[in-house]
Amino acid sequence: MKRVDDFRLRLGNKEYVPIMIGGMGVDISTSELALEAARLGGIGHISDAMVEDVSDRKFDTSYVKDKTKTYKFNINNMDKAVVQFDLARLADATRRHVGATMEAKRGDGLIFVNCMEKLTMNSPRETLRTRLTAALDAGIDGITMSAGLHLGSFALIADHPRFRDAKLGIIVSSVRALQIFLRKVAKLDRLPDFIIVEGPLAGGHLGFGMDWAEYDLHTIMDEIHAYMRAEKLEIPLIAAGGVFTGTDAAGFLEKGAAGVQVATRFTITHECGLPDKVKQEYVRATEDDIIVNGISPTGYPMRMLRSTPAIGAGIRPGCESYGYLLDATGNCSYINSYNREVLANPDSKTVVVMDKTCLCTHMRNFNCWTCGHYTYRLKDTTHKLADGSYQMLSAEHVFQDYQFSVDNQIALPIRQEIAPA
Repeated sequence: MKRVDDFRLRLGNKEYVPIMIGGMGVDISTSELALEAARLGGIGHISDAMVEDVSDRKFDTSYVKDKTKTYKFNINNMDKAVVQFDLARLADATRRHVGATMEAKRGDGLIFVNCMEKLTMNSPRETLRTRLTAALDAGIDGITMSAGLHLGSFALIADHPRFRDAKLGIIVSSVRALQIFLRKVAKLDRLPDFIIVEGPLAGGHLGFGMDWAEYDLHTIMDEIHAYMRAEKLEIPLIAAGGVFTGTDAAGFLEKGAAGVQVATRFTITHECGLPDKVKQEYVRATEDDIIVNGISPTGYPMRMLRSTPAIGAGIRPGCESYGYLLDATGNCSYINSYNREVLANPDSKTVVVMDKTCLCTHMRNFNCWTCGHYTYRLKDTTHKLADGSYQMLSAEHVFQDYQFSVDNQIALPIRQEIAPA
């Protein structure tokens, strides 16, 4: 079998190492992680999820504090319809995050931003337009449109001077989703530059129902390949979800994929934005610790660690500070669940909400431990140290293991010893 380095991903008139690191939010796929992918000749992602909070952490801005202050009067109100984002500030936060990343870019690779349609932010169309436009303004190489069909997203930026210059792609999990999207954008005479086909073993939100286990990425890829040939479409397909080794990746490339998107193995790298204690939770996980549930307010099933603190946490909705999942009417399914439990337990100081979670607050605090199906295999990629913890890896090590490994082998890092206390 060939190795990943025997292939190249062609976008436009340039070729890249066919490895794309997925855009894990909130700032789990950090700029540092994306920059390493680009330096090594592949493609990295940053995420614009909760970008105002990301800006506050990185650039000492005060977007979240200011928004909280503006809507402080509404914190105890069950109705969140009044809570709106300041679009100028949203654009500025996006430009800061994207712009600083692009200024630091080195190497021959690319950096994309992952943009979730399900971040509706109480004004779905205008907030999405603002995020997309600001990313293009800041010089992003490309945009991956995720978490939704994005049927109107291309049209939102069709008048932008970089609409045909930047690489624009989408994530789909079925032929049907791809067909619907392509029909919608046909009138713009602008096809996507790449299509990420995400299978049921991916981390975080899934493009499947709770019957996800009945689907298989290889089968979905075969169906989309057949459709693309029948329609004479030559758009690069990127296989994603459960691609754990270089051999897994090469298998998809040999069958016609232009590249692979990977993420799980990068969660325990130094460049990943997860706190060190959470990285240790990931690498310690067993197969039984990986679950899929319906607690996300987006309506999509979500894969996570069974021990994630977000499960059952009945915290007050943080919409005045965040509010990224408020729909066009200012509603979120977690708000409904929280209010239901408060009304049912009027004398309780705390409530337990099992069916939904406050995704914004928990993701911001790294308390929603979403993960890929094969997270339980992370312990096979590193060393257990004398104190019982696991050694973290460099993004370069993981990237190059994907690029050069064969025969399902995983290259372990040079063992680091812990200095005596």
